[in-house]
Amino acid sequence: MTTLADTLRLTHIPNLSQWLANESAKVATFDRSFVVLAIAMYTIGLVMVATSSMPVAERLFGNPFHFVIRHSIYIVLSLGIAAIALQIPMSWWQKNSGALLLLGMFLLLIVLFIGRSVNGSTRWIVVGPITIQAAEPAKLFFFCYLSAYLVRRRDEVMENLKGFIKPLVVFFLLALMLLAQPDLGTIIVMFVTTFGLLFLAGAKLWQFIGIASVGVTALSLLAIFEPYRWRRITSFLDPWQDPFGSGYQLTQSLMAYGRGEVLGQGLGNSIQKLEYLPEAHTDFVMAVLAEEFGFIGIVTILILSFILVYKALMLGKRALSKEKYFEGFFSYAMAIWFCFQAAVNVGASAGMVPTKGLTMPLISYGGSSMIIMTIAVVILIRIDHELRIQSIQATSTKGRRKLKNKDLAKTQKISSEVLSNE
Repeated sequence: MTTLADTLRLTHIPNLSQWLANESAKVATFDRSFVVLAIAMYTIGLVMVATSSMPVAERLFGNPFHFVIRHSIYIVLSLGIAAIALQIPMSWWQKNSGALLLLGMFLLLIVLFIGRSVNGSTRWIVVGPITIQAAEPAKLFFFCYLSAYLVRRRDEVMENLKGFIKPLVVFFLLALMLLAQPDLGTIIVMFVTTFGLLFLAGAKLWQFIGIASVGVTALSLLAIFEPYRWRRITSFLDPWQDPFGSGYQLTQSLMAYGRGEVLGQGLGNSIQKLEYLPEAHTDFVMAVLAEEFGFIGIVTILILSFILVYKALMLGKRALSKEKYFEGFFSYAMAIWFCFQAAVNVGASAGMVPTKGLTMPLISYGGSSMIIMTIAVVILIRIDHELRIQSIQATSTKGRRKLKNKDLAKTQKISSEVLSNE
């Protein structure tokens, strides 16, 4: 198997300074709007983590800036990892998709034995000062594997049920390990992304509907036969029935939305963050944003998320049109993933869907989510870069060929004139 080091030695890849130095170039070599969107969401997220986490940080650690400092470190670490990931060609991701999937499975397995438990869930691997949520890299690696599988077996997926079922077997194994944590939210994200990608890859509609029905039924049974999951659903339907028990978190979140109205109460003026609303800086950071910046603030975040998802979908479409199938499917996977997770996070805080413990991409506090989502955005930038380089090279080759033909025609014309003069 080709190693990453070998690939990087054999592949000419511009360094980070070269990527950023092409501002005045006639043809841009990557889409800078991805960078602008990511930085905008980083900035908003840092401000919201700061304003929403100070009360709980003061009580737990005696330092109101505890979570802000950690979140800033996560952002810097994410950018450092992004600079490395930017250098990795997409061919490496495709060739090593199987190994990455095994790494993701290993993380999900080992967390069950050495993981740290928080609120009854064992999801985090502690390595010194670093805490890794195993499910986050597992999602990215699974989507990478699924994209590579669809390239190898696309005809099989489109023509018979066997090709459609194979990736679902892998998903089922991952789902079993995630249920042992337990982490139903991640399972749902992977379920929706998997079926969305299979549908876009050309799976037959009756296969899609049939397997999707089985999956929805299974997820419903998991919720019904697990008391705490069932309480979440019933409290979501009517949180005011038990506002100080199972519906407490959602009622406090709805109060935050109500106080925000159109323009909000202003930065730092949230009341719900004063330890009335649990997890105000993680899963429910959007509720605090709604209270302080109102409807306008929520719409701004949704627009930024929509633009990022739309650009990822259009990038996937462009990649497929150029017969870059792995890059196209991977772009589609990340678009569906980002869109669904953002929708569930906002929907849960607004009482539209049951709470699932999913972070808001690039905004909520959480190192693992921040790093993995940053890598996902960087992969989109890399895909766009490779497509642009391919187009530039094709244009240059076409131009050289045209010039060569022109020179040849000119030479033939001169030769014919000389012969005629003789």
